[in-house]
Amino acid sequence: MSRIRVMDELLANKIAAGEVVEKCASVVKELVENSIDANASEIKVDLIEAGTKEIKVTDNGIGMDHDDAILAFQRHATSKIRNEDDLFHIETLGFRGEALASIASVSNITLKTCSNEVGTTVNISGGKITSVEASDSRTGTVISVRDLFYNTPARLKHLKSLYTELANITDYINKLALSRPDIRFVLTNNKNIILNTDGSNNLLKTIKDIYGVGVAKKMLNVSAENRDYVINGYISLPEVHKSNRNAMVTLVNGRIVRNIDINRVINDSYHSYKPDNRYPVVVLNIEVDPTLVDVNIHPTKMDIKFSKMDELCDLITNMIKDKISGRNLIPKVSSVDREQVPLNREQVSLDLNRDVLFESKSDSPEWLEDEPMVVNSFFVNEEEVYDASSDFVKEPLPELYPVGLVHGTYIICQNELGMYLIDEHAAKERINYESFLEKMGNPTHDVISLLFPITIELSNNDYIILRENFDILRENNVDIEEFGINSVIIKAHPSWIPRGYEEEILRRMIEAVINKQKEFSIKKFNEATATMMSCKMAIKANTNITIKEMESLISDLRKCKNPYNCPHGRPTIVFYSTYELEKLFKRSGF
Repeated sequence: MSRIRVMDELLANKIAAGEVVEKCASVVKELVENSIDANASEIKVDLIEAGTKEIKVTDNGIGMDHDDAILAFQRHATSKIRNEDDLFHIETLGFRGEALASIASVSNITLKTCSNEVGTTVNISGGKITSVEASDSRTGTVISVRDLFYNTPARLKHLKSLYTELANITDYINKLALSRPDIRFVLTNNKNIILNTDGSNNLLKTIKDIYGVGVAKKMLNVSAENRDYVINGYISLPEVHKSNRNAMVTLVNGRIVRNIDINRVINDSYHSYKPDNRYPVVVLNIEVDPTLVDVNIHPTKMDIKFSKMDELCDLITNMIKDKISGRNLIPKVSSVDREQVPLNREQVSLDLNRDVLFESKSDSPEWLEDEPMVVNSFFVNEEEVYDASSDFVKEPLPELYPVGLVHGTYIICQNELGMYLIDEHAAKERINYESFLEKMGNPTHDVISLLFPITIELSNNDYIILRENFDILRENNVDIEEFGINSVIIKAHPSWIPRGYEEEILRRMIEAVINKQKEFSIKKFNEATATMMSCKMAIKANTNITIKEMESLISDLRKCKNPYNCPHGRPTIVFYSTYELEKLFKRSGF
């Protein structure tokens, strides 16, 4: 008797639902993407209890006729591809034909749609069509998904808390709104409006609707292109950064995608302009011939593979670095009257205190684990939103006149514009960093012979790796030889290594070579070493210096390519305008 059997269609759909429908946000994603593919200009998503009870998506797209409304719920039924060749020219968000069948198999669905004079209503329960009726002739589609996972209790049990489900949905709708600013998106939960964009096709305005005016005012418009890629969008000034990568929104031909390499390249482009463990706010759309990308990797269609990836990475890196370098990046301190600014938590928490929103820290979505939501941007007129590109200033730093020192750490300066505070340690770090980086990047091949050679003992496996890569160290002017069992001796080193730090830096070089082996990057090593040395040799906090020393420090800082951040990304200087000072002391008529 044969043991192999063909699964019935309903069971196959339930299994497929495990890949396509993982949570409430998965359902919203598939339904809203269908609306976009149907050329809708207005899409409304209404949730009841974060979508666990009902998800209702209403659009004004082209709709479906009677036959298509029924056929749409069959597995692998799609209007978006016809043959195998179409897989190489995908221009729609959906194309697999699995989503509706999978969603229908684990929920109760009502579909109302119309593309001509008579509409169609289809009711489905657990994957089976229970009724098909004629309905009104409103052009577009309304699809309601109720009681998600009601017939798969194991999956229902593993849904997160209501607020985590709501946060995940909100996060995805936010990204969709950024990908299509020409579409009006409305998101509600229990009749509370969470997001409402106007569909004016103004990306900066959509950024304001999602992140607030405070962020929108510090976004830079960017664009770049080569023979294969065209990139445009917005990046934040380095002073605007988040605790996670969730605000780095990458689009490919209008599709929201995830690509670790692209996110890494974007973040690395801000190197030394911000802390390494913080991430910028970025919305970039990459236009590319569909034949050069593959989105058919995972059912979610968010993972993507690129051809000519190196060219794309270089284009992104150069675009971002060119935009932020040479710009006046001094953070401007502005006062906020917190008594007049309420917490705008309705968008994510239904006016409940955040402490009771999440059952645990891990239950809280990443995008909520960030700066306080108290900002004055919600009370600024929309007309005040502007592209910070207009603030481009080639002069590194204005003339500053030191007048004193606070706690032996912060230099107080002034000019006609206002007051500046300079962190003397961070400023000296930046000066040292660029000096060391210049010397290391342009070696003179000068070496210093050691009167007392340095002997370094290693483990047997590290010794084997290092011995195979002696040439890397010798190319960087390190005279290294074998010296007994599992030991090496260094007789000379490059002249840029400062006195007193020889052994520490040489050990770091050896560790870098052992860890990276053939992938050793002298550029990255130089940056890491310069950062380490600049910190060790900088002025320590609580060190009093004279006015003359302050003037010398400021003069050296003004010569730096990036005088605004230390190598770790911390600000070296902040600015208080005269207006803000008068406002703090109630001297201005605001």
